[in-house]
Amino acid sequence: MAPAAAAGGHVLWLHGSGQTGEESRAQLAPYFSAPELASVRFSFPTAPTASIPCYGGEVITAWFGIPEVPITARTARDENEVLKAVERVHEMLDREVVAGTSPSNIFVCGLSQGGALAIASVLLYPKTLGGCVVFSGSLPLSKSFAERIPSEARKTPVLWFHGMADGLVLFEAGHAGCVFLQELGMHCEFKVAYPALGHTLVDEELQYFRQWIKDRLSQGNGVPVTSLSDKMDLQ
Repeated sequence: MAPAAAAGGHVLWLHGSGQTGEESRAQLAPYFSAPELASVRFSFPTAPTASIPCYGGEVITAWFGIPEVPITARTARDENEVLKAVERVHEMLDREVVAGTSPSNIFVCGLSQGGALAIASVLLYPKTLGGCVVFSGSLPLSKSFAERIPSEARKTPVLWFHGMADGLVLFEAGHAGCVFLQELGMHCEFKVAYPALGHTLVDEELQYFRQWIKDRLSQGNGVPVTSLSDKMDLQ
């Protein structure tokens, strides 16, 4: 017997290197505390720790290795490490689907390295998800992976934020990632209206992110809300 469909949506948030899931929870939870968003559930896993050579061997949380800083459009990662991290994310997504959540109500989101892992995981997942949101991230896979991207994954909408003053993951890296998605025929909204924004999250981004999630869920009958064009609460 198929599991009963879970109400509302599920957001899987992947933090940046050196952070933890609980730190992300403290930052994001206030934006989803409104009663009409009570059905939106979050998961905030924490990455394992690793010694990072480009940080002088410092041991920090990281989803995969960091070859250099800053990250540019030409930075090459160890794709085997990236794929192992993608497998872990896919296991989390599969568990959520088995529990009864419709893939169209699942969102994979992340900051920095977490954003890079989010987009890689969505591109290689065999189902169309509700969406992917990348904050100050980059594409951690080479363009040769294009032929491995399932047709269903190409239907997942993407929202990508990147500050033009980002000195850790350069703007060119974010822009190149979004261009790659568009070349695949995917819908990628690239938000760059933040000329002074560095490598961090700001209130304007998170409010837009919240409304974007609400809009996607309303389209899938997850929650009844007004459209983004009707309501942009940026107080």
